[in-house]
Amino acid sequence: GVHPVAGRLPGHMNVLLAEANVPYDIVLGLEEINPDMGSTDVVLVIGANDTVNPAAEDDPDSDIAGMPVLRVWQSKRVIVLKRSLGAGYAGVGNQLFFRPNTSMLFGDAKTSIGHVLAALDNQAGDLGAEDAAAEAARVAEAEAKAAEEAKNAPTEEEVAAKRLEELQALPTFMP
Repeated sequence: GVHPVAGRLPGHMNVLLAEANVPYDIVLGLEEINPDMGSTDVVLVIGANDTVNPAAEDDPDSDIAGMPVLRVWQSKRVIVLKRSLGAGYAGVGNQLFFRPNTSMLFGDAKTSIGHVLAALDNQAGDLGAEDAAAEAARVAEAEAKAAEEAKNAPTEEEVAAKRLEELQALPTFMP
């Protein structure tokens, strides 16, 4: 599914999908896909944050309370591909990342998707023993690198403090 504000501005993701020649009739909107999330086996979340944050529905005090979101956490399994655990544009931490049915795959999304596809091919028996061993080594190396990057990721408090400093530097900011 595609959230209406996915991308850099509303409708941006639809433009990107069109440029990639993805047929529009196979892309579902938020209101079309959410009812099916409870019966969905696996959801891949690529780079999203606020648009899949359960705080929008679960936390009435959240800055994103009431915002429509893709309810990916209702699926059996969620795999989130991101560079870090950093907060989204709204500056709100995402508890989806810590739910028991969620796995985080840190790193470049294109590289990470390559690893996921290779692993799926391997499970289907499409890779030979040598290719499977080589792919396992590449995946292990990528996971080690991602774990190191995750250790160096800024905390939510650090991100919030930096954003506050940026806002305070603006001439119109009023505390």
